[in-house]
This record gives sequence, structure tokens and C-alpha cells, in this order.
Amino acid sequence: MEKTQVEKLIIIGSGPAGLTAAIYAARGGLNPLIIAGREAGGQLTLTTDVDDYPGFEEGIQGPELMAKMKKQTERFDTRFINEDVISVDLSKKPFEITTETCSLFTEALIIATGASAMWLGLPSEEKLKGKGVSACAVCDGFFFKGKVVAIVGGGDTALREANYLSKLCKQVTVIHRRDQLRAQLALQELIKSKPNIDLILNSALEEVLGEDKVTGLKLKNTQTGEISKLQVDGVFVAIGHKPNTDFLKGQLELDKKGYVVLTNETHTSVAGVFAAGDVADTRYRQAVTAAGAGCKAAFDVEEYLESSK
Repeated sequence: MEKTQVEKLIIIGSGPAGLTAAIYAARGGLNPLIIAGREAGGQLTLTTDVDDYPGFEEGIQGPELMAKMKKQTERFDTRFINEDVISVDLSKKPFEITTETCSLFTEALIIATGASAMWLGLPSEEKLKGKGVSACAVCDGFFFKGKVVAIVGGGDTALREANYLSKLCKQVTVIHRRDQLRAQLALQELIKSKPNIDLILNSALEEVLGEDKVTGLKLKNTQTGEISKLQVDGVFVAIGHKPNTDFLKGQLELDKKGYVVLTNETHTSVAGVFAAGDVADTRYRQAVTAAGAGCKAAFDVEEYLESSK
């Protein structure tokens, strides 16, 4: 399929940021085209219970929330291509976007490809995702109120998650494979001051125990090889996130971890290219903040296109 028409706006990504941007852009008459990707819907499609998205008093399942958002965009005649982006050329205008089967051209671009939580790669971890295994304390911590949980990781993210969970959970154990934490000292001191947070150093998670839900962890001492078990109700993997920006390298400014650098709100280093959601957000990483950024990006695109006439 070859496409030579120049679009007003292409949105890459179909999570909360991309779909919200499409709703606002469509209502603004920009007739957006979303390149949704092969795994459309973002991280929420891998999430079971969502209790913190406004408007759903009984909560909602992640895939259902994304399906509702998609239907709302379709109500405004947003078009979708369910392919991955292979490359982009942002050095000339109109911008060129190459997917698996076609080349697309656009006057403005919103990047909303998100970030993916990094996992340990254990079969037991994969089996129990959403059944006690999580990568987001703010998203899922409430489900473990008064319970015993563990966090795997030793950086800033892990200790922030531990601090958050300590306010909800009976006991929190931070497990780190090295002999000292990597987080900033202020966070380390904060964690050590919490009576319900324990540290287990020099230990790696070997297996998540449980059939239908997490019941414990099998740990291996990285110095002695000794195997031990820890009884927990849930485990949070906090070893970092990877932004989905490989296709952008050399095209616009990224930070050392690969996140899109914003110059002002949603503006990137290339005029006419905007970013929204977890692809540029290293701090909040919530569906509602991503949606808010998508709204901002749509408004910024409208302003850009108006001033470019």
C-alpha cells in the first residue's frame, strides 16, 4: 500500500495519550490518523483492575477502558493503521513515517508510543502478572492494603515504590541483587526510617511461587548460592522502564535513557513534532497524566498548524 496524501496530523501510539490526543484533534477538525501498532492500547491492555481512573466508581478492567477510549475516537471518525512504525524522517517537511507496508506523510506528528516496564523474564513472573505480580505500586498498591509485599530493585524507582507501599501494606521487603542500593542517599535514609520496610541484599529472585495468585518468592543469595523462601502476598518488579523510542534515534533529541526530551510542555526538539505520555514522562507514568498530556499535545498541534499557514 502506497499513500502519498499529506495528513494534517499523525499520532503514533494508541494508549491513553494517543487516543486522548486523537479525540481532541478530531473535534478540532484535524482528521487525525493513528498508527496504533501491532500491540495496540498501551500498558493498560496488560492491566487487570484499574481503580484510579476518574469516572469509574466501581473500577474497570484495563483492556475494557482502552476499548472504550478507542470507540470514543472512532465516534469522531479517527482512522487507524494497526502496524508498527519502522522509521521516521523528521529532517524535512512534510514528515515521512514508514510503517510495515507503507510510507505516510504529515504536517504534524504526535509521538505517544509509551514506555514498557522492564521485567526479570521469569516464566513464573509472566504466569502471575496481574495475579500478585505488578510493575506499578501506585496502580496496584491499594489491592494489597494490610498485606505483605516485596519489591525487586535497588534504584530510585524501587525505593519510591517501597515508600508508597509502606503507607498501605503491613510489611514491605526490598530485594536487591547487589550488596548496596543504587538509589540516592536521601531515599535510602527515608526507607531505613520506616519500621515496616525490610531490606534483603545480595539476593536475586529465582521464582515467584503460587498457582492462581502469588504466595511467596524463592530467592538465591548471589554470594553463597543459598536458596531461601519469603512468604508474600504480592511482588512489585521495579527495575526500570524502557521508552519505546528506538525508531526515533538520530531524528530528535532523546535523553540518555531514551525518553523524548521536551522543550516546552509537549514540544520536542523538532518543530511540528510533539510527544505525550510515558514516552516523555519519567516521573508520573499514570493513565490519567498521559491522557492529560495527549490533550495538551492536540492543542499544541492546532496552534502550530494555525501559525504555519
